Formats: sequence, C-alpha cells, structure tokens
Amino acid sequence: MGKKTKVAFAIAAAGAAAWAGSKAISKPQKRQDKVSLQYEHPIILAHRGGSLIAPENSMVAFKKSAELGVHGFEIDIRLTKNEEIIVFHDEYVDRTTDGSGRVADLTLSELKAFDLGYQFVNDHQEFEYRGQGETVITLRELFEEFPQMLINIDMKDSPETYEGSLIPSKLWRLIEELNVQNRIVVTSFYDEQIDRFNLYAQNSVALGAGVIEVRKAYSAFTSQFGHLYHPRADVVQIPVKSGVFPLDSEGFIHFLTNLNVSVHYWTINDSQTMERLLQLGAKGIITDRPDVALSLLPDNLA
Repeated sequence: MGKKTKVAFAIAAAGAAAWAGSKAISKPQKRQDKVSLQYEHPIILAHRGGSLIAPENSMVAFKKSAELGVHGFEIDIRLTKNEEIIVFHDEYVDRTTDGSGRVADLTLSELKAFDLGYQFVNDHQEFEYRGQGETVITLRELFEEFPQMLINIDMKDSPETYEGSLIPSKLWRLIEELNVQNRIVVTSFYDEQIDRFNLYAQNSVALGAGVIEVRKAYSAFTSQFGHLYHPRADVVQIPVKSGVFPLDSEGFIHFLTNLNVSVHYWTINDSQTMERLLQLGAKGIITDRPDVALSLLPDNLA
C-alpha cells in the first residue's frame, strides 16, 4: 500500500471516528409542541389575504379568503411613523394615485388615504376595487376581525433601521395585550429579528425560521451530521427551490418533521405543485389562490 493510500485511509478513518463520536454524544432535540401548530391535517394560508383574488393586504381579501374556508393568513407587517403596526409588504407605498412614500415616514392616517384597490385587476380586466375604500389595515384590526384564524406574521423592517429596532417589542406588546399567543407564528427573513422578538416572547409562541436557520437546516440534512442539528424554529416557510438547491424533497421534509418542525411552502398557486407537496408531507401551503388550494384538500384528507 502506497503512502498516499495510507494517508487517505487514515483521513477516512478519522472522519468515521468523528462521525461515530458525535453520533454517540449528540441526540436530536425536537422542538416542543406549540398550540398554534397542533392541527391534524395540512393547512392553507392565504398569502397577503389571497392577493390574486382581491387587492393584497386589504380587508376584502382577508374576508373573501375566510369565506372560502382557509385556515389562516400569511402576512407581512411594517411600522408606521407614529409606531402603528400595519399589514403591508413593500417598504414604499407607490402603487396608488395618492402619491408615494416610505411606510416608515408616513403616519397611519396618511397611509389610510391610499387606495389599495387602485391597481388590482380581476379576471375580466376590470378595476373592480378601485375607489371602493379598500385601505391599509392595522394588525390589531386583523386580529380583532378574525379571532378564529391562524396568522403567520413576517416582520419586514430591517433590524438596522429605527423602525426595525422597535417592531419586535411593539409586536410582542400587542400580542400580549390581545392574548393571541396560541394562534400565531412569528418570523422574519432576518434571524436577528426573530431572536429579538423571542427575548420578549420566551418561546411562548411558535417561531418561524429566518434565512440563516433554513440554510443550517438544509446543510445539516445534506451532510452526515444531521444529528448535530438542533432547530431554533417551530416552522419553516420555504420556496420549492433556493438558487440551485431543491427544498422540496421528501427526505428534507421528513428530516424537519421528525424534529417537530412544520414545513410550509410559498408561494404556491398551481394545483399540481400543491398536490405534490402535500403528498410529500408538507404541513402547509401558502398561496395567492386559496380557492385553488382548498379544492385539493378533500382528496388529500380522505
């Protein structure tokens, strides 16, 4: 046996020993159960209220989705100039006839003047909601209007901004005041924001995974050291693919499910993809078309 071969065998043996040692001392730590995620069947969450059936983030969108029978909503929140939490995705309001501006630089009353229905076009190419009074709503209004709904809340403001530094504490105070801990999930693309929020919540609500946490989970799954991964989230909301990496494999779903982490996919609007993901074991579908998604559930729940 040559010298190079001996070195290769030695490295392989050392790697195997490291794997065996880590396997012996590290046991997977499942996430504790959260009330908001205790559902028997897959769920449908209307993305921004169902943004392809009515103007996104408008009260009419949420009402239409609720009437269809969705289990909950997936929403984004931002903080206004006067520190009100509103249900809104974009950093700027710039899609109405009433001007434009950065959400954080406008008060709630100023934002209420914008027409959310201005740009929305229905299947008949009609602006049916233009001028119909559909305006920005607050998170408080959404909670109070739909006391039965699961609400997945995504904090959009960057932690580096003033509004971003405030929103974790503001959000927790509202949750605590309204006593809605058991029907929400709180998440953000920024892992730092989730950590800040959890300083107040202390794991009393279900937490989503930020971008870094999802990367850690996927890296653990694709390595031989998945047993070393200890999840810091109760649910992951992911696309079917990130760059060149597929996130929709049955193995990855089962890897997370075995750690008591629910897997929800966004934003899925075609029935074939929805059906495939549910068959693979996804626990939730986030969609702009709740009407399409809900039509699939009877077959999947049979």
